[in-house]
Amino acid sequence: MKVRESIEQYLAERQASRALSDHSLKGYRTDLESFARFLDGLSLTETTQLGREVLREWLWAEASSDLAPRTLRRRVSSVRGWSGWAHRQGLIASDLASGLHQPKAPARLPRVLTEAQLSDIFQGLAAAADTGDPIAVRDAAIVELLYSSALRVGELCGLQQSAVDTAERTLRVRGKGDKERTVPMGGPALQALERYLSKARPELAGDDSGDTVFLSSRGRPVNPRSVYQLIARVLEPYPGSGPRGPHTLRHSAATHLLDHGADLRSVQELLGHESLATTELYTHVSIERLRGAYDQAHPRA
Repeated sequence: MKVRESIEQYLAERQASRALSDHSLKGYRTDLESFARFLDGLSLTETTQLGREVLREWLWAEASSDLAPRTLRRRVSSVRGWSGWAHRQGLIASDLASGLHQPKAPARLPRVLTEAQLSDIFQGLAAAADTGDPIAVRDAAIVELLYSSALRVGELCGLQQSAVDTAERTLRVRGKGDKERTVPMGGPALQALERYLSKARPELAGDDSGDTVFLSSRGRPVNPRSVYQLIARVLEPYPGSGPRGPHTLRHSAATHLLDHGADLRSVQELLGHESLATTELYTHVSIERLRGAYDQAHPRA
């Protein structure tokens, strides 16, 4: 079922049971609409696509905004209520929000991996891919592209072979609002992708594969939940605040670009942000990283 459709059914049942006042119902609608918009941005429209890590990403985004603590608590409560109902209706496999707790201190900055951590991650993925296992080859290409081209998970899952230009090292992706943009990819990402397309994808492909680049073990287009699970597993050994989802690689790519001198407008275009203000978040991340390095290394810090 569509997420938005399930929300409407949930609210209709709450209204019919008179379990909420009109004022409370309006608040629940506002909260769940915010949740639905977040999922739209990740191209997660079906209840079956959702996993616990997605909800953690949503909570982190909400906690990083300027919401009052009371509003944040209400939003968590609203999503918990919907999640429990959706589980009882058989729309999701488990109550995804059962362990969802409001952060004690809302964080203002996204989680960012260091370049050394990413180098370690890519080495491990490459070693696994060298075994020839098609899933390992695929996973290496997925992580390389998420970081190299700063893709959203929905953009990666919807990527078509016809949208890959290996000669120009570019990808055509569809982002928020079904808007198409062209993004570059680095040499290591291109190498990992070509290896996957030539060696692993033919082994995975089946009748339901279509033109989609990344496939599951059953030959179907890989779904966002599987990508979330992959990234959570890859990032497990690396401590840090914030969720361990695909957006961590996107955050890291944007921050590292700015660290190395990329201009803000170019990063905005790469990320597909409508507003420059959204991209400016990463300048604050870079400042925080600079301050940390200064405090650690400067003799008169």
